[in-house]
Amino acid sequence: MTKPHPFAPSATEEFLPRPDTPRSIKFELVLVFAITLGASGLRSLIRLIDAALQPVPIASQQVTIVRPQATQSVTDLALQLVSIMVGVGSGGLGLYLLWRSGARISEKLGLDFKKPGRDVLGALALAAAVGLPGIAFYVIAYRLGANLEVLPATLNDAWWTVPVLVLAAFENGFLEEVLVVGYLLTRLRQLQVNPWVALLISALLRGSYHLYQGWGQAVGNMIMGLVFGYAWLRWRRLWPLVVAHTLMDVVAFVGYSTFTDWFNSLLS
Repeated sequence: MTKPHPFAPSATEEFLPRPDTPRSIKFELVLVFAITLGASGLRSLIRLIDAALQPVPIASQQVTIVRPQATQSVTDLALQLVSIMVGVGSGGLGLYLLWRSGARISEKLGLDFKKPGRDVLGALALAAAVGLPGIAFYVIAYRLGANLEVLPATLNDAWWTVPVLVLAAFENGFLEEVLVVGYLLTRLRQLQVNPWVALLISALLRGSYHLYQGWGQAVGNMIMGLVFGYAWLRWRRLWPLVVAHTLMDVVAFVGYSTFTDWFNSLLS
């Protein structure tokens, strides 16, 4: 008689999936955001408080979004790629949890490739509607003393700098739009939260993890969250949001590295 493997499950042992309940969904939301963008929001608030307690005004301080993480080029590249992997993986976690609950990700969230033309046009429209006014809003808020001086990217000039900045832009777009829009709004709908209340919660969360850049940037990103969230509720297509966010960050990251003097002239 063959002896059973010590790690093999017994005949009576069952591993059955548990159905979603309002309680389990709430617990899942707390866990997901406690290790992702919710934690980023708390860190941002603490960093803003620290900036406000400094002896110099907030507008005289600087903050960098994408900065070197090591002194050597090869190790910096490796750490940048790991950071991008973690961000994309965090967005993937939200998608996986929805898939495990029975949601058809490609159809319900709009992450299929059935409407590439409409997705691209929607992305361009969103990027223009939010990106251009966003630059003006940032400059005005900075001059009013509500923002720190934001340096989008200060990576060293290496052969991998531009590709990494593009990947970092995609990471931001994928992570934020998947978690803060697709995942969060879907879960809140399952909890029967009023759509307008859910949209406001999503926008407040988006603004919270930008607080480290100043109150102005937090408000600006809240407005962006309202526009993006409403677009998803109307279109049920997540790709336009991801692409639009990626495009705006590519312009900010790569554009700043290329046109630093021009960006600085906007603030002077």
